[in-house]
Amino acid sequence: MKRRLAALTLCFAMAASMLAGCGEKEEDDNKELVLYTWEGLFPQEVLDGFEEETGIKIISSNFDTNETMLEKIQQTDGKDYDIVVGDDYIIEQIVKNGLAKKLDTSQIGNLKNINPLYQSQFYDPDNEYTIPHGAGIPLIVYDPEQIDFEIKGYEDLWNPKLEDKIAMIGSYRAVNGFVLQTMGKSMNEEDVQVIEQAGEKLKELAPNIRMIQDSDTQNALLNGEAAVAYLYTSQVTAALAENPDLKVVYPEEGLGFGIMNLFVPKNAPDELNAYKFLDYILEPEVAAKCFNALGYYCTTQAADDLVNPNLVVPDSVTKGEIVQNVSGEANEAYEKNWTEFKAACD
Repeated sequence: MKRRLAALTLCFAMAASMLAGCGEKEEDDNKELVLYTWEGLFPQEVLDGFEEETGIKIISSNFDTNETMLEKIQQTDGKDYDIVVGDDYIIEQIVKNGLAKKLDTSQIGNLKNINPLYQSQFYDPDNEYTIPHGAGIPLIVYDPEQIDFEIKGYEDLWNPKLEDKIAMIGSYRAVNGFVLQTMGKSMNEEDVQVIEQAGEKLKELAPNIRMIQDSDTQNALLNGEAAVAYLYTSQVTAALAENPDLKVVYPEEGLGFGIMNLFVPKNAPDELNAYKFLDYILEPEVAAKCFNALGYYCTTQAADDLVNPNLVVPDSVTKGEIVQNVSGEANEAYEKNWTEFKAACD
């Protein structure tokens, strides 16, 4: 009887062990990471590389606007996603509403690879919640064959030699912002009197403006209709790809930029997998693949030597500012400046 009991015990133990092994394998096979991002943010080869390296399957879901993303995170209380991307101004609301988890930096060894220019911003001053992943920086680009002086900053746009030669994007806050920067003020100035002063200076720029348009503004520079252009990042890279002899200006007054960020929702179902992905995406070779495909400025400094040089801000650039939400009264003043400026350009 004792021998039979021992044999039965051994059989049960072996069966339990086999079942446990099956359970572990099933759990491993079901390892997942759910991304909530803009469509096309990560190249497929990058996502495939993560799956091959970690065995973690990536499930990607996309949104069309930052506001859609915020609403979804609020509705689900952050329980449906492991990694989410958002632009700077919406991240401020995410953090204020307690929807982002404080990062366990001990799990992200590649944090040192980030360019500090893009850290410690208004939405995350202590870098507790976010990982920057790409910056959009409107910049001045000009054709040196048509301009007989060096453009060094925004102030040079008022030079009378540029009469009817500038093509400009239609971002009223960015344009108001660079005027304020020439005055030594913040792009997010709240004092209405100061904003009105900027409006008067902006109208003085009108004789130099050839056109204001948001789409394909670089074409005016490429076809010779304009000699100077103030362009979005994607337009800058498109212009340089067609004409590498164009000059890009990193204004001496300082940059104005926007930053995309990755964060972990407060109730992320697979937090450890999220950290693995964040660490992976900060590897220089991986980051380079991302930014070369994305066409945004590289925020991972360790990848600077591996990306398109046109996507790397020079080391000499150490200051920049992000357009933020302002009071309704201030915003009305900005809109008034823009309306009057466009009327003066007609």
